[in-house]
Amino acid sequence: MNDPTRPSRPPAPSAPAAPDFATRDPNSPAFWDERFERGYTPWDQAGVPAAFQSFAARHVGAPVLIPGCGNAWEALLLARQGWQVRAIDFALGAVAAARKQLGAHGDVVEQADFFAYEPPFTPGWIYERAFLCALPETRRLDYARRMARLLPAGGLLAGFFFLGASPKGPPFGIDRPELEALLSPDFELIEDEAVADSIPVFAGRERWLTWRRRGPAHA
Repeated sequence: MNDPTRPSRPPAPSAPAAPDFATRDPNSPAFWDERFERGYTPWDQAGVPAAFQSFAARHVGAPVLIPGCGNAWEALLLARQGWQVRAIDFALGAVAAARKQLGAHGDVVEQADFFAYEPPFTPGWIYERAFLCALPETRRLDYARRMARLLPAGGLLAGFFFLGASPKGPPFGIDRPELEALLSPDFELIEDEAVADSIPVFAGRERWLTWRRRGPAHA
């Protein structure tokens, strides 16, 4: 029985709620601008993941395109090492944050719409990190088609894929069979690895997957 003369223990603090945002459509740059302006970026690892570093060490020199780059930590690592890299985002807030982060290498960051962007080189590797899962389901086929158009035969689409359907997002998770059906017409899955250093928003649901372009790029 509790002693009524002793004060009760205060309840444990709850996790902070997400801020109340004015924009709710992730198809709009304003959605992402508002989050960057208010410092709410739970998808940002604030560093370079171990799986990325391991993959890069095995594919030195491949020209790299990073769509939906956010703060572009990985682009900074590659640029410092002399890689040919372009990091793009359609949100001005993300581009400003990335250029500040990259400093002298900020010119590798561009504001652009991935679905219309033409990189200044043919990518050998397109890096997936919180880009597919930022897109509403209605853009998934566009994503697959654009990846196939940008990558030559043998080119690699490699990075972190957020698995398991979660229609309320972002992040919008995708079921594994749906992802395979989406990419397998133009890509072959050649690597599938567990991720040991996921941040909380992705923990337990992301895999490092490497997809190789099957044939010539679409016209």
